[in-house]
Amino acid sequence: MEESGSNSERKTREREYSIIIPTYNERLNVALITYLIFKHLSGVDFEIIIVDDGSPDGTQEIVKQLQKVYGEDRILLRPRASKLGLGTAYRHGLKHASGDFVIIMDADLSHHPKYLPNFIRKQRETGASIVTGTRYVQGGGVHGWNLMRKLTSRGANVLAQTLLWPGVSDLTGSFRLYQKSVLEDVIDSCFSKGYVFQMEMIVRASRKGYHIEEVPITFVDRVYGSSKLGGSEIVEYLKGLLYLMLTT
Repeated sequence: MEESGSNSERKTREREYSIIIPTYNERLNVALITYLIFKHLSGVDFEIIIVDDGSPDGTQEIVKQLQKVYGEDRILLRPRASKLGLGTAYRHGLKHASGDFVIIMDADLSHHPKYLPNFIRKQRETGASIVTGTRYVQGGGVHGWNLMRKLTSRGANVLAQTLLWPGVSDLTGSFRLYQKSVLEDVIDSCFSKGYVFQMEMIVRASRKGYHIEEVPITFVDRVYGSSKLGGSEIVEYLKGLLYLMLTT
């Protein structure tokens, strides 16, 4: 699949922050999250990199319209032909990132851009290599989940905390800020591709001795579309947990 705007065609400069957002069937969400990012990061030097995995719902067409509004130097569309896994999506986006820092977040509005200034402030104050959002400290939480899903998520994190001792409270979250060089190092040491990828990333970063800070966030269940988390992802999580116990 041809990418929208090759590196040779980009008339841009390096930016301070690159925000990588993987998408699949997010046409109802991608415009809103883009608007909110620009709203809450007014005055911040950033670019948004959309890694779309061949969405059949027209997500890429919406992104191309956003490029006309915000500019192709601020909205980068870097599509792939099909769904190839979350880990490879970040690797793909990272190849096109010009920022000194990379933010990863979901497109479904479960990660509200209003927290982005808190991530940036925390990193500047502490010099952290990684700042990760957490639902499990004072000020954090979850909105829109039923009791069973809350118990499943909390139980998964408690189990991982007990077995892996990663030094952070929320292993499965995917709302994070990385120093680019740190993300490149950590991602090269990871092997997972699905739901367990985020856990592997933070565990390996902890084992490597990187400075990790947390900021409280409220995770909101997706506004439009359906959740991509199912029973198979839970099985993969348990397999991944065992794998990390044996390899870290």
